[in-house]
Amino acid sequence: MLKFYYNPISVNARRVWVALLEKQIPFEPILVRLDGDQFHDDFTTINPLQRIPAIVDNGFRLVESLAILDYLEAKYPNPPLMPSGPEAIAVVRMIEAITVVELQPATIPLTRPLVGLEVDPQKFEAAQQRVTSILHFFEELLNQQMYFAGDEFTLAEVVAGTLLPSLSLEDYPRLKAWSERLTHRESWQQTIASPEVIEVALPNIRKILERRS
Repeated sequence: MLKFYYNPISVNARRVWVALLEKQIPFEPILVRLDGDQFHDDFTTINPLQRIPAIVDNGFRLVESLAILDYLEAKYPNPPLMPSGPEAIAVVRMIEAITVVELQPATIPLTRPLVGLEVDPQKFEAAQQRVTSILHFFEELLNQQMYFAGDEFTLAEVVAGTLLPSLSLEDYPRLKAWSERLTHRESWQQTIASPEVIEVALPNIRKILERRS
C-alpha cells in the first residue's frame, strides 16, 4: 500500500492528501511531526531534503508535491484530475506553477505577524502587492467558470484551492465562490486542519518561519 508522509498543517502535504482522496487511492498516512521528526534518520532516508510530503509506492520513493501529483495522475488515471485538451492542460499547469513558485512564497511575509514574528515593512508591502496581482489574475482567469479548466475539477483546484482560502478573498467574488464550492467536497472536509491542531502547531510554525528569515 502507498505510504504518505504528511503533517495536517502543511499546505504542500495537503494537496497530495486531497488528490489521494479524490482519486480514491488506498494509502497509509504516516504523520511527521514538525518538532523534529523530519530530521530523524528514518525520515531522512525517505527524503534527504527533510521536508514533507513524501510517498513510497511499492518501493518507489517520491518527494515534492507537484511531482507526486503528476505521478498519481499518471499511475492512477481514473478519476482524472488533468483535462485532455491542450489549452485546458496549459491553464492547469500555469495555475500550479504560479501558485507554488509565485504565490506561496509571497504569503510567507504576510504570515509572520500572525505568529508574532517581526517583518520588514518593505518586504511586507511587496508581498501584499504580489499577492494582490496574482489574485486579480486568477479572478480574471476564472471568469464565470465553475473551475479554472471549465466544468472540470482538476489539479488547478487541488494546488491553488489548498492555499487561497488562507488569504482574504472578499474583493474577489468569483474566487470566493469558487473557494466555497471546494469546501463542500469531502476531500476538503477530511483534510482541513482544525483550530486546535493549528494552535498546537504554532510554535513549530514560528520556528520554520524563523529559519526562512
